[in-house]
Amino acid sequence: MSSAGVPADATGPLDALTDVAGLRVGHARLAGEGALSGTTVVLAPEGGAVAAVDVRGGGPGTRETDALDPRNLVQRVDAIVLTGGSAYGLDAASGVMAWLEERGRGVRVGPDPSQVVPVVPAACLFDLGRGGDWRARPDASTGRAAVEDAAGTEPGTPVAEGNVGAGTGALAGSLKGGVGTASVRLPSGITVGALAVVNAAGSVLDPRTGVLYGEYGAAEPPAYPAPEVHRAAQRRLTAAQDTEAAPPLNTTLAVVATDAGLTRAQAQKLAGTAHDGLARAVRPVHLLTDGDTVFALATGARQLDPHNPIALNELLAAAADALTRAIVKGVRAARTVDGGPGGKSHLSYGDLYRTHIRPERTEHDHPVPDSPTG
Repeated sequence: MSSAGVPADATGPLDALTDVAGLRVGHARLAGEGALSGTTVVLAPEGGAVAAVDVRGGGPGTRETDALDPRNLVQRVDAIVLTGGSAYGLDAASGVMAWLEERGRGVRVGPDPSQVVPVVPAACLFDLGRGGDWRARPDASTGRAAVEDAAGTEPGTPVAEGNVGAGTGALAGSLKGGVGTASVRLPSGITVGALAVVNAAGSVLDPRTGVLYGEYGAAEPPAYPAPEVHRAAQRRLTAAQDTEAAPPLNTTLAVVATDAGLTRAQAQKLAGTAHDGLARAVRPVHLLTDGDTVFALATGARQLDPHNPIALNELLAAAADALTRAIVKGVRAARTVDGGPGGKSHLSYGDLYRTHIRPERTEHDHPVPDSPTG
């Protein structure tokens, strides 16, 4: 079995977004004391991918999402940016744009092939001050470091999870959040993958049992922590809570992708249905203090059955399933971190329920570059 009880033969070989051929993922985090933030980039293959977005949180921070409306001009994009730093961090997309322009990738707007405007949709999450330094936030150099990290990997490379990239300072309710990824290989041979940055105002953990919400309803029943383990975990969480903290300003960001050929309208439906997977794993979601945003990418390497008018249905269901598992994996892979000067530690699920979980792939398996800023 893979994570969250999905049969191993139903996942891609990596159980990651990069099981969608041609997609690559890179991370960068801020360096320096007091910095707890970073950026994650999903890099499309040469020629880009059909893209869409569905924003359901009440407090989103986004860039270039209007360009993804199926009624508008842009057909394909070359990269998606997920970043910490709240609205300040959206500047990371500028570094990705510059990197793409240098390679002639983008919407051509002049007679010279170098005259392009890269369209780089981006969304941010709130992690300001979580490492202690309010001004430690991603910028253009962080975005460039992340896209260079993605470009430096081979297709089909495993994706680092946990406290990496945009997940560096992420929180999942009262727990440390982070980056997680998963994939589903359908009987048709089509692959659907998901990558999530779990930074939710809602909870990922059932306080009655210690089971992650995303594990309920999986292919096998969840393993329940021993009562004494759960009670000890709850005591530690209560002691670590910052009673003087402001209400949470969070956001869960995600990219779902497929190697199927989709229209822009179909891609938008894929992004929208994937939110169901978020709702299974986080309670509650889509609040006014969330900015929950899901992007969709379709590379077009495989075609849906033209004789089946509802062939898209299995992709829609798979995207929601993959996103639920990506959230579970992101929470499992996260590590406890120091909250910085004057702050309390952000405890991880793995630290609290150490005997209950298995290790996931983390940044120790895939070194993540530092941004030169911070």
